[in-house]
Amino acid sequence: MRVSVETTSGLERKLTVGVPAEQVDSAVDKKLAEASKNVRLPGFRPGKVPMSVMKQRFGPGVRQEVLGDVINRSFQEAVMSENLRPAGQPGIEVKNVDSGVDVEYVATFEIYPTVALNDVKDFAVTKLTCDISDDDVDEIIHVFQKQQGQLVDVDRAAEDGDTLTIDFEGTKDGEIFEGGSGTDTALELGSGRMIPGFEDGLVGASVGDERMLALTFPEDYHAEELKGAAVEFSVTVKAVKTLELAELNTELFASYGVEGDDVDAFRIEVRKNMERELKAAIDAHVKQQVMDAVIEAHPDLEIPKSLIAQETDALRSQMFQQFGGGMSPDMDLKSILPDEMFSERAETRVKLGLLVSELVQDMGVRAEPHKVRELIEDIASTYQDPEEVINWYYEDNNQLMGIESRVLEDAVVDKLLEQSALTEEATGYQDALQRTRAATQQ
Repeated sequence: MRVSVETTSGLERKLTVGVPAEQVDSAVDKKLAEASKNVRLPGFRPGKVPMSVMKQRFGPGVRQEVLGDVINRSFQEAVMSENLRPAGQPGIEVKNVDSGVDVEYVATFEIYPTVALNDVKDFAVTKLTCDISDDDVDEIIHVFQKQQGQLVDVDRAAEDGDTLTIDFEGTKDGEIFEGGSGTDTALELGSGRMIPGFEDGLVGASVGDERMLALTFPEDYHAEELKGAAVEFSVTVKAVKTLELAELNTELFASYGVEGDDVDAFRIEVRKNMERELKAAIDAHVKQQVMDAVIEAHPDLEIPKSLIAQETDALRSQMFQQFGGGMSPDMDLKSILPDEMFSERAETRVKLGLLVSELVQDMGVRAEPHKVRELIEDIASTYQDPEEVINWYYEDNNQLMGIESRVLEDAVVDKLLEQSALTEEATGYQDALQRTRAATQQ
């Protein structure tokens, strides 16, 4: 086998591979000979079809199959012999495939970069501290009551927070515009669903009222023809509903995994969950700052475009699933969720993955079994049957590897934190959660 390597640009390589003709031809002949034992053709006894006939009838198809196997196998051998680590799938251009002639193909691909670690030290990290108050617990329980509550009709003027059922029709310069009308539309006043002024204009309205709202679309509105446009909405109020909170009873408690009718026991369980969520949020906030420092310390690390493309596809698929998934066969997901939405984050994630992997090796950290167990048990504790969840992780190798990766990341973070300038900042429960979400969604 002949192999030559050309560096075209940056991480891209062109690998030219030549495979001796006899290697391919003998593999084709062998496969045809094996197939002839079972081939049935008119005029020939089973297993007695001449090789000449086999080559004529089946030779081209068998050769294509063999060529695929030969190219795959020889490519793997070639990259190993040249000490190359391909990133992503190669593009294959076959030059010669004719019988009796050496097969030659060119494989174009990117390789993983050589990661040179820079010092990551003396960087600032802020660790949030927070005590969960009784008011925080009350607020969360109030949210639960709203989630389990129901809308009931009221015979009064609409107030902020009420939900109205309305018919509306919007006009611009006296003409109805696209997307500006609705029938039996449910609208919560104060939700910010509609353009500024629309919901405020319905406060004080009662069932049967008709209101005319003269409004202006924001200058940054997504529809070009409506940016900054003066419009009028004719609105008819058909129902005024208010949210009736669910009672604190066994039914509500059970919906959140707490048996019995003891309010105090429910509050204790809610607080435990809040403490768990808060710890996870604070840890995630610290981890994000450490990872940001790792990225900032390696501004010149070149990364394969193919890996960015793979990560972009993964993020796009993840977002699609979060919004319910389910798409028709003819739907172009890339046009709905274009690469530009994910490319920057994808690049950061790929770069971080390469750097963390190198840091794991450099620091000599391991996914200690007891740490893996602790993390799995912590995750499982949020489910009704923790033991079942624990067993599921240990029975699924892919899931277990994911947990081990998280443990390795946490070990790297812990070591880097020793080299940071760590300060603490007291904050409230909701603020801690919001700041964590903001940091991790960058």
